[in-house]
Amino acid sequence: MNFIESIILGIIQGLTEFLPVSSSGHLEIGKALLHIQLEDNLLFSIIVHAATTLSTIVVFRNDIMLIIRDIFKFEWNESTQFAAKIILSMIPVGIVGLLFKNEVEGFFQGDIQLVGFMLCLTGVLLLLTHFIKDKQGGEVTFWRAIVIGIAQAVAIMPGLSRSGATISTALLIGTDRSKAARFSFLMVILPIIGATLLEVKDYLEQPSTLDLSPLVLVAGFVSSFVAGLFACKLMIDLIKKGKLIYFSIYCFIVGISAVLFF
Repeated sequence: MNFIESIILGIIQGLTEFLPVSSSGHLEIGKALLHIQLEDNLLFSIIVHAATTLSTIVVFRNDIMLIIRDIFKFEWNESTQFAAKIILSMIPVGIVGLLFKNEVEGFFQGDIQLVGFMLCLTGVLLLLTHFIKDKQGGEVTFWRAIVIGIAQAVAIMPGLSRSGATISTALLIGTDRSKAARFSFLMVILPIIGATLLEVKDYLEQPSTLDLSPLVLVAGFVSSFVAGLFACKLMIDLIKKGKLIYFSIYCFIVGISAVLFF
């Protein structure tokens, strides 16, 4: 992978991380189209995911500061409960990441047909949300948090959109649109930070195994961050307006194309 290719993939990641069309799936398709032979797929994916996580922090910085401030009041207030729900939602993906690390890495080996099938599944989830009525005031309860967390763990499959799976699941179980978007975007911050730290640890222990230059990684990070800022703000607006049906159609088109032509 060269400098320009890393920028292209970074932009793809930044745009598709927040749009419910699967960032990991589009990264795999992008690498296939560009004929990129990248052995350390997971590391590059983690780097650009970390960039979009940073863009999430920037967009939701006021919410995050409010939560942190209220937590240190040491009261069982709304922010403390929200933080507890975030931690609860992390349990499923934490179990998958820690216990099935090798199996997870095996998913990221350029199986474009698998990506296509998972994109179609994402399309089905998004399509279902088109037929439900918005539940105004539907809170993210503790049981909803764990269900959304399970959806996030399943969405580790390339092609199955994390935001698509978590937001669709939240809406299908009765969560308000704006609250579903907020929870979905904030719940991913800590798991991605943890995964990034683990990858950095592996790199420091065995730096010779990485075939990418630091400049390429930085280029991917920066382009993903900038694109992520734009896509995050756009997606929040689209969720509130209930426009997910268009992404469902897109996922079906790309997914079927991937299955038929790769």
